[in-house]
Amino acid sequence: MSALITGGAGFIGAEVVRILVERGETRLAIFSRNPKLDRHSGTIGDVDAIRGDVGVFSHVLDAVSKAKPDVIYHFGAMLSTPSEEDPASSIQTNAMGTFHVLEAARIFGVRKVIFASSIGVFGSGIEGDVIDDFTIQRPVFLYGATKLFGEHLGLFYRRKYGIDFRGLRYPSVIGPGVRSPGVVQYTSWLIEESAKGNPYTMKVSPELRVPVMYIKEAGQAAVQLSDAAEEEIKTVVYNVDGMKPTPSAKDLVSAVEKNVPSTQINFDVDTNLQAILGKFVKQMDDSRARAEWGWNPTYHLDRIVKEFVTEIKQHPERYD
Repeated sequence: MSALITGGAGFIGAEVVRILVERGETRLAIFSRNPKLDRHSGTIGDVDAIRGDVGVFSHVLDAVSKAKPDVIYHFGAMLSTPSEEDPASSIQTNAMGTFHVLEAARIFGVRKVIFASSIGVFGSGIEGDVIDDFTIQRPVFLYGATKLFGEHLGLFYRRKYGIDFRGLRYPSVIGPGVRSPGVVQYTSWLIEESAKGNPYTMKVSPELRVPVMYIKEAGQAAVQLSDAAEEEIKTVVYNVDGMKPTPSAKDLVSAVEKNVPSTQINFDVDTNLQAILGKFVKQMDDSRARAEWGWNPTYHLDRIVKEFVTEIKQHPERYD
């Protein structure tokens, strides 16, 4: 199988590449504005790097033409905080970029597109404490709005042109090397800074529970969804979550203190941030993914922190 991974030099995209390489896939190409292979140690000879911008249609057409993929994993995107600061670029990258990927897939006969969406498509006005696949979608931030556009555009291409479009709505993904600012990035920064021997201040309340999953499971979910038989795919765009029950900020701190005894962590709650998260962050119901294509996360909090800390200590050059 050949695959093109947009954003393949980035956070989850790089993990998708690693999984595909480890299982023996050899016809892989990453597509990125800056296709550095820092996250691909040991796999550089197994992937092609194509420099380009998903917001530029000719770049996408060129990449798909060169790679000739059977499947496109579309992970290239601007995240929430940068999108709020530069809405025009966010629309071009996230909304138009997704259109470019789907249209290129149609033109070149790519049979399948796997789309990375986000819990950010939901937002405000949600009744109850749990978000499922049929919860009303009223995104508050532009990032969520562009991801919602991508979901519905993909459903259109699936209906109109027969492209096997499938999507995942991710929660906060924990992993080393998170650089883009965001309101829930503390879930990764706490562990990384502690592993580097730096103190860290938590700006949220100890009781806050934000749905999370580990980076390795985020990549695995995308590959597993792509591998699922077509007759299993009914919901098409799925919530996916990690461990249950969802850990609190205090639980996360306790796991870090257990694995990095010298760490210095304190809480200094940012009331504005807490108000945002307390209003919009709810628990995720991913039962459709579990029932339809067998999603079954296995990482618990202690394992996440342990592997995260080991990665930082073994490969500090990747995360300077």
